[in-house]
Amino acid sequence: MSAIESLIREFARLPGVGRKTAQRLTFFLLKSSPEDGRRLARAIERVISEVVACSVCGNLTTEDPCELCSDLRRDPSQICVVEEASDIPAIESSGQFRGRYHVLGGHLSPLDGVGPDELNIAPLFGRLASDVRELIIATNPSVEGEATASYLFRLAAGHEGLQVTRLARGLPVGGDLEYADGVTIAEAFNGRREM
Repeated sequence: MSAIESLIREFARLPGVGRKTAQRLTFFLLKSSPEDGRRLARAIERVISEVVACSVCGNLTTEDPCELCSDLRRDPSQICVVEEASDIPAIESSGQFRGRYHVLGGHLSPLDGVGPDELNIAPLFGRLASDVRELIIATNPSVEGEATASYLFRLAAGHEGLQVTRLARGLPVGGDLEYADGVTIAEAFNGRREM
């Protein structure tokens, strides 16, 4: 296999990258300066060698504990549970949450062989033994995300004084009703509030 085809195949293995996009990326790199390609290779190598999971929350970081766990201005009484570390920037961009996080590393999916033991769940409940007052479940609104949320809720029910909440769901800002699916509209109706 040629070096070009090999790189196309590697790019195509990335999520959301099909063969056409992989080809465009490969040929873009070939048109770029050799230093651009080396810089990309060094950045990939650096991520592989330096990034670890935070020993407290499971976030991906180059420092352990991560900067979110180390930030004394964040509220330790709130923990927001997310499926993946990639969910944290979306929540952080809202500017609405100033608590701590916990990354599960996926969601329950028995058909794929992912049960509670394959997720970062046990350390979460170890953290709840401290002064945590609210557990915010921010798993994805998919079948697996809902199953994971229900499982966490059942486990958390035994912790006295712990409030367990779930992120609201509904229509996105700027969206049109005609394009929304029935489940999203039902969630929007169920979560409606007085104006």
